[in-house]
Amino acid sequence: MRRYGPPVRSATAIAALSSSQFAASTASGWQSTVSQWQSLAVLATLARYPQPVLVMSALSASHPAILGLVSYLEHDVHPSIVLDTDYNILAANAAYRRQFGINDSAPLGEKCHRVSHHYAVPCDQAGEHCPMRKAWDSKVPERVLHIHHTPRGPEHVDVELRPILDEQGRVVAFVERLNTVTLAAAQPQQQGLVGRAPAFQAALASLQRAAPAQIPVLLQGESGTGKELFARALHLGSPRATGPLVVVDCTGLNDSLFESELFGYEKGAFTGATQRKIGLAEAAHGGTLFLDEIGEVPLTMQVKLLRLIESGSFRPVGSLRTVHSDFRLISATHKPLKEMVAAGTFREDLYYRISGFPIRLPALRERVEDLPMLAQSLLQRMAGAHTVTLTPEAQARLSLHAFPGNIRELRNILERARLFADDGLIRPEHLPEDLAPASSNVSTRDSRNSLADLAQLVEQFQGPRSELAQVLGISERTLYRRLRELGL
Repeated sequence: MRRYGPPVRSATAIAALSSSQFAASTASGWQSTVSQWQSLAVLATLARYPQPVLVMSALSASHPAILGLVSYLEHDVHPSIVLDTDYNILAANAAYRRQFGINDSAPLGEKCHRVSHHYAVPCDQAGEHCPMRKAWDSKVPERVLHIHHTPRGPEHVDVELRPILDEQGRVVAFVERLNTVTLAAAQPQQQGLVGRAPAFQAALASLQRAAPAQIPVLLQGESGTGKELFARALHLGSPRATGPLVVVDCTGLNDSLFESELFGYEKGAFTGATQRKIGLAEAAHGGTLFLDEIGEVPLTMQVKLLRLIESGSFRPVGSLRTVHSDFRLISATHKPLKEMVAAGTFREDLYYRISGFPIRLPALRERVEDLPMLAQSLLQRMAGAHTVTLTPEAQARLSLHAFPGNIRELRNILERARLFADDGLIRPEHLPEDLAPASSNVSTRDSRNSLADLAQLVEQFQGPRSELAQVLGISERTLYRRLRELGL
């Protein structure tokens, strides 16, 4: 896991830092400023009290270190909380109260896992990654992407947790900083990335880390997995968000067409060039250049593309002048580029230039639990104000399909089905007849934890088990056998 500076242990006493100095600290100086805090025995005492609010008010006069830390956090623009080693929230700054509090109040004294996840036990005991447990063991900062419950509903939150050590090197508390990931949603919405599945979460966490950087990103995934949406999210999350996002579709471009589209051309450069045309590389200056399906670039053009990426310079077709363009590069492909390198159909040096930060996008069959959410989001985009929803039976039918076309195929299925939903409900009979027709798909799903999916379907399905078996395309005997395996 990537580390974010040293743990919170100082070399300078907090007495030398007044509250005003903490308040004047900027968000960019968060790590260095908090690292100057030393009076940690005070926090160790604070962590033992059951009523944090009373403790802070009672000890603040005799221990200015508490006031110093809280004063700094209060002026930090990022939501931040102080936690003890038993998961209790000791303090919360104004940004946290505004964004995550209820009626601008902080849940002081409550367990962080209960507030953020509605769990009765810590995250690691509930099957999720717990940064506090790792930071306790490693004594260094940890960072993780979680889904938190907020007053607005579930949201993706980037959590950075920094352990606070006493003079003996023991962890006595934690400072947790939270940033909502606005590029994606954990609930249905009409725009942007949507999902909660672990495979999607992993891709989103990588996106969150790569977006602010300049490093070239390579998006890898099957057709229809949303590579262009991820590219747009990377662009919007970068310092170049106000610049252009220029998309280059590399499919079907021969040498001459690829060169003229990417680099542009001068008037009279070839027959039909009646005026000068700016290339897409030049149009991306100050923004992001997205090369979609880069695996389709002709081998003869890859050396020119490599030169563009390395130097940012190129010559338009029919010109002697050199043009410079400053852009951030994002590439995408559904092809196995490493195998193409081994076969000699893709340049090795180009591969390493474009794959500085590879992100794998999961296929829809790897994130089946996101299917209802994705379907509802797609229907909202299609229908607008006219609400159309899937019945549980239709969801069950869809969940058995392998979706070789991924989200693009799901969109086409829903686009057709909603035309039959006169009452606003998509039923199984509105779906294509060849969709998940038999138990062959069920056996395919066995390798994808289908029992867990079946448990969810059983909970949602309102009809008798015989109808559920018919919807699933399996016999009642098979259904009851699977239910026994689930203990249902």
